[in-house]
Amino acid sequence: MTGPDTDTAGSAEDAEDALFVLTAVLLTPAQFPSVLGDDYPQACAALGLEPYAEGYGLVLGQDGTGARWTVVIDDVSLVAVAIASWDCGMEYDLSPDERTVVTGLPGWPLPLAVAAPGIPAPHDPAPGNGTDEPSLLSPPDTDTWGPAQRRLGADEIALQWAAWREQIDDEETFAGAGGTPSHSGVRRVIEELHGYVEAPPPPGRVRSTFASGQARTLRADGPGWSVVARTDDIAFVLLDDEPGEVLPLGRGPELPGLLEALDKIAVRPA
Repeated sequence: MTGPDTDTAGSAEDAEDALFVLTAVLLTPAQFPSVLGDDYPQACAALGLEPYAEGYGLVLGQDGTGARWTVVIDDVSLVAVAIASWDCGMEYDLSPDERTVVTGLPGWPLPLAVAAPGIPAPHDPAPGNGTDEPSLLSPPDTDTWGPAQRRLGADEIALQWAAWREQIDDEETFAGAGGTPSHSGVRRVIEELHGYVEAPPPPGRVRSTFASGQARTLRADGPGWSVVARTDDIAFVLLDDEPGEVLPLGRGPELPGLLEALDKIAVRPA
């Protein structure tokens, strides 16, 4: 492993090989940083990992010099417990066992606004001397619209569904999207979604999570597009070809059945 020794996580601040953990995320078919790809295999490929069905945990932190590192571990349950504890406002000492470490990657794939206290500010680690050094990870450029920004936009809609839904007038939405949508890009997305039902796509292209009531929140991605929907409501479409635009898709006669069929093939968090 090239990088910090995670077995010393949380040790004395003057130990340069220590990993001071800042946060962690899951990398599984049902939950992965969408900036990395449209599906789980793509996300793994972006980090040089094999797309094992069990998934991984990504531990983001700094070494004793302040350098950014992403440590990949195969103990998914440990990371899941840590994230759940932090989400509840509880302290949790995430100290992965060295035997669970898959690899250490320089940099962070996601932007972080926090830093470990008492050590230098976060910075890129110095390049090694080996010819097989892994590529430096860095967050996507948010100043330009592209696949990563499109997927981040879909993430935001999924997190803030109620706020986005309040902006849509039902009469206008249903009139504009019921039956056959007039937007050619949206029509293409619907055709590809039907294709997913007929021939299931790679893991993670369609994901299903809890929503209020008996509904589910669906997230689907494909080449140049992302969709966020609730099984009991409408959908929102984002396209690479429409920078910054969010296109509402009303239920009409077709969408309810399509969403139900997608939910049956979607991967779900354990």
